[in-house]
Amino acid sequence: MRSEVLVFDVNETLLDLEALTPLFVRVFADRQAMRQWFAELILYSQTLTLCGDYLPFGKLAVEVLHMVARIRGLSLTAGDITEFRDRMAALPAHQDALPALEKLSAAGFRMVTLTNSSAQAGQQTLAQSGLAHFFEKQFSVEEVSRFKPAAENYANVAHALGKEPGSLRLIAAHSWDILGAMACGWKGALVARPGNAVLEIGPQPDVVEKDLLAAAQRIITIEDAG
Repeated sequence: MRSEVLVFDVNETLLDLEALTPLFVRVFADRQAMRQWFAELILYSQTLTLCGDYLPFGKLAVEVLHMVARIRGLSLTAGDITEFRDRMAALPAHQDALPALEKLSAAGFRMVTLTNSSAQAGQQTLAQSGLAHFFEKQFSVEEVSRFKPAAENYANVAHALGKEPGSLRLIAAHSWDILGAMACGWKGALVARPGNAVLEIGPQPDVVEKDLLAAAQRIITIEDAG
């Protein structure tokens, strides 16, 4: 087995949030409304954590959706919310996810996930995407009732796996998640998907690629060289 354990973020890193866009186009007549909603969702998840509060991610996602509608002078119907929940539960895997995970698995890496979603929702979405079998365990922020990038999440994973922080690597599409993990002594690999980029503040990840397959190859190369 490799010396590193790879910890994957789920939403947007492995699963494609763009599957939600048709709903936002229909309801808001603006495909960029999806990005507004997701940015507000992350903002308010972190706000709750700073305030010492917690709400399941799925419930928060719906409440933020209502907030974005109010900002835009709209009201959502029960049907809109049902469609939103159904789409969230059926997010497809990014096209590069399967080949990247196959490559890393064949190379001998242990792999787990860490998601802001509840344990049940995270397990269901990964199962329906066809990716669940690659991961020996799926961690949720629900276990510590604090959203990423709160340090308790990364410490919980390290403790559960019995690993030192330096042997863990977070693979994520979001710089805020990478910053949180690296602040706890982890390594980072940023998948800079469209709408995401490096934030050049503080320690930088040694892997930055535009897609997951390229990131996987870079991780293997670094491990082989080490």
